[in-house]
Amino acid sequence: MTDFTGVNPADRGSKDADATEYERDSAYRVDPWTLSRTGLDLHTLAASESLYSLANGHIGLRGSLEEGEPRAVPGTYVNGFYEERPLPHAESGYGFPESGETAVNVTDGKIIRLFVGDSPFDMRYGSIEHHERALDLRSGTLDRHTEWTSPSGTPVRVTSRRLVSFAQRSLAAICYDVEPLDGDAYVALQSDLLANESGSTPSSDPRDAAHLDRPLRAEFAAARDSRAVLVHRTRRSKLRVAAGMTHLLEVPDEVETTIEAAGDLARYTVTAKVPRGSRLRLIKLVAYGWSHRRSAPALRDQVEAALSVARLTGWDGLIEQQRNFLDEFWSRADVEIDGDPALQQAVRVSMFHILQSAARAEGQAISAKGLSGVGYDGHTFWDAEVFALPMLTYTMPAAARDHLVWRHATLGEARARAKELGLRGAAFPWRTISGKENSGYWPAGTAAFHVNSAVAAATARYLAVTGDKDFEIGAGVELLTETARLWASIGHFNGDEFHIDGITGPDEYTAIVDDNLYTNVMAAENLTDAADACERRPEVAATLGVDADEIALWRRAAAGVAMPYNDDLGVHEQSLGFTRHAEWDFATTKKKFYPLLLHYPYFQLYRRQVIKQADLTLAMHLRGDLFTPEQKERNFAYYEARTVRDSSLSAATQAVMAAETGHLELAYDYWAEVAFVDLGDLHGNVDDGLHIAAMGGSWMVAVAGFGGMRDHGGRVTFAPRLPLALQRIAFQLTYGGNVLRVSIRRDADTGAEDATYEVEAGPGLRTWHHGEPVDVRPDQPVTLPVPAAPDVEPVQQPARRAPKRRHSNGR
Repeated sequence: MTDFTGVNPADRGSKDADATEYERDSAYRVDPWTLSRTGLDLHTLAASESLYSLANGHIGLRGSLEEGEPRAVPGTYVNGFYEERPLPHAESGYGFPESGETAVNVTDGKIIRLFVGDSPFDMRYGSIEHHERALDLRSGTLDRHTEWTSPSGTPVRVTSRRLVSFAQRSLAAICYDVEPLDGDAYVALQSDLLANESGSTPSSDPRDAAHLDRPLRAEFAAARDSRAVLVHRTRRSKLRVAAGMTHLLEVPDEVETTIEAAGDLARYTVTAKVPRGSRLRLIKLVAYGWSHRRSAPALRDQVEAALSVARLTGWDGLIEQQRNFLDEFWSRADVEIDGDPALQQAVRVSMFHILQSAARAEGQAISAKGLSGVGYDGHTFWDAEVFALPMLTYTMPAAARDHLVWRHATLGEARARAKELGLRGAAFPWRTISGKENSGYWPAGTAAFHVNSAVAAATARYLAVTGDKDFEIGAGVELLTETARLWASIGHFNGDEFHIDGITGPDEYTAIVDDNLYTNVMAAENLTDAADACERRPEVAATLGVDADEIALWRRAAAGVAMPYNDDLGVHEQSLGFTRHAEWDFATTKKKFYPLLLHYPYFQLYRRQVIKQADLTLAMHLRGDLFTPEQKERNFAYYEARTVRDSSLSAATQAVMAAETGHLELAYDYWAEVAFVDLGDLHGNVDDGLHIAAMGGSWMVAVAGFGGMRDHGGRVTFAPRLPLALQRIAFQLTYGGNVLRVSIRRDADTGAEDATYEVEAGPGLRTWHHGEPVDVRPDQPVTLPVPAAPDVEPVQQPARRAPKRRHSNGR
């Protein structure tokens, strides 16, 4: 028997003898296609709610129990739906944003309260004989099985299956079964729509979301038969949301039902006598719609129509649609790993949540937490384009396109922001929901203009991968042009050299610097891509006012961009003068003082050589064509010794460059760290939602790290190698109308590695393997030997900041 205070160790499933503490300390069973755990632990309830979130890019449901309690954080989200709030400043200044945006927990349709006799079904009371939940990555469902005895001694079995439909964008559904286990049982179910739920206790962490008190104002409520609809509107942003529910009921003969709706609550009640050997089944269908333009009646009609389609489809049809969608996704996107079952599971869980954050977003953004929580207020940052979009671009390009369409739709706000700052072109916001700047801290927010290059790089990558002419004409050229214009106006020439001063790069522990190398080289790529796009599409360029002189200016700036270098040390500088800053005293910095930003003033961080997240190292990944192998090795060693990884974004980049420079076991250590950021709650904040960018990084390490994939200049190349613990990594990429499968394998007898390239669909393509051209044709796989990794000197991390060892064979 288990109780709510912990997990029965016997029910956890077997653990690999070589497993690291990431999975040894986890309550989740290691399985390649499910994320399951047994027992109910209130101490980790919030984290499991995040990991068990279901979403489709439009709707997101946190993985709270249907009964509503016990719970940690209530959460039902509709992508793009937010409330405005004042954004106070201790001292105001020109250009400071005056208001912010916070994602709203909208009307909760997950709730199905159960009463057994006179006892509410609450697992904190009575006795739990068995409780297990599982997120199924192939069926796209959250499954639950509970056997519970009420305080009065009545045992029942409760099973449920929940989905957020990939096929029907506005729809979520729950199948909820109750079975008596010893004699007849009298039960009641209350199926609710509930708005303005009380939330969790506000956190003291300044990075957490703002607290909203009852943000929804009731506008409409109606109920009939088993169907109800509520419509609400936010008080400040004036956005309107409708939620509707309908039910399919399978019951024994004796049953009574009622329905009511008013204000913030709609409730469908079922009361029944359930004989032993039978069951009560309630299928709940829930639909959502929102708009800043449409009326309450129009939104009501929208959700009513969605519910009618869902009823016609039926529960079995919804399950079949979900499975078909995911079968298609995994057939072109899966990453296979032989030799580390827990890592295999973690990477697939990560990919599934990336998919859930974007699959049906359709004109809305991918936020930092997806639709799993409101950490960071539900905002979107630059990391969506840099870490999440690569996976989507190469596996589900339509979802990447949707995000870029959203960026294009916010160009008006970005142009206005640039004008406010005295610049040309567009200045995309550091953090936002609607497209307006929400960052109240300008050194790390407004001054971090590299968000522009992230948008531009994602746009250029999407065009190179898909050849989507309609997108290029309708949005792509304009995105590249307006982002390039920002760099041309923010930078300046000193002779032939182009400098960008007074900005903040990806490393948030270094702010307001001159010539941040990452920003400069990504700006150069942006300028070149814009020039190329305008020359490909002169008719579009003409409508944007681009002429030959402007294109020539872009090319001159790109060719002359400054790349600071310290000749004495033989390394590039993260920014001009960075290597001359004082060193941080890592030896006396205790582990409990990380993350540093919560324990030290920014003033101390900004003037020392301490790096929150990979910055110049990221430049070497994304613009590796600008660095020699020797420069990469020296740069990697230098910055590895100063990077503390206080950001979940860092480990993925460090893994990619560790693999490229020959530190394969270190790369493997970092891969495990990024893959287990949420499964292991390594940053202690998964309660607030998942780290979507880090999850994208899990895919990135497989493909760009050990697969060695690079796409410089739109040309896809590979330089694969395996870490010692793994026998095989395989993955698929969509590129140029092809589905390319890459499999890297180690021979068990000789230890020699080879890579096989195979076109599974499409006309064929040319790629490169460790610098050698390879032509791959349909039904003609090409297998090539993998050269041995170079011998390299070990690199060091700051004291107490080395990643945990993944394998005992050493580096």
